[in-house]
Amino acid sequence: MRIGELARRAATTTRALRYYESRGLLTAHRDDSGYRIYGEEDLRILRQIRTLQDCGFDLEEIRPFVECLRAGYPTGDSCPASSEVYRRKLTELDDRIARLHDVREWIRTRLDEPEDIGQRLPVAPKCELTPSGLRLGA
Repeated sequence: MRIGELARRAATTTRALRYYESRGLLTAHRDDSGYRIYGEEDLRILRQIRTLQDCGFDLEEIRPFVECLRAGYPTGDSCPASSEVYRRKLTELDDRIARLHDVREWIRTRLDEPEDIGQRLPVAPKCELTPSGLRLGA
């Protein structure tokens, strides 16, 4: 299938496909006219990429999953390298959840003791809203 059909079937853009190709995550074959040609395996890889991106994985974290699919495994998370990425992501998520809990408690304290706001302010957890979401510091 050509790039436009792959983009349509995967509900993405040709620009995104070219970007994934430039990052080495997709590999297009060329026909005699120079058009990019993709197979069903590329659609599986692209679905894996999109699913993991939707869950907050960056492209370098996704690479082991793609390599696992290319190696012939039935799923991208069948390989030890993919499992290691999952473990690191779980640790990262646990850390974020803990920091969010601290922010939540700080806000709850502000609501529970409004008369004390001018008197004593505990040090707030460091947090800022970024384009990719809430970023919390230690």
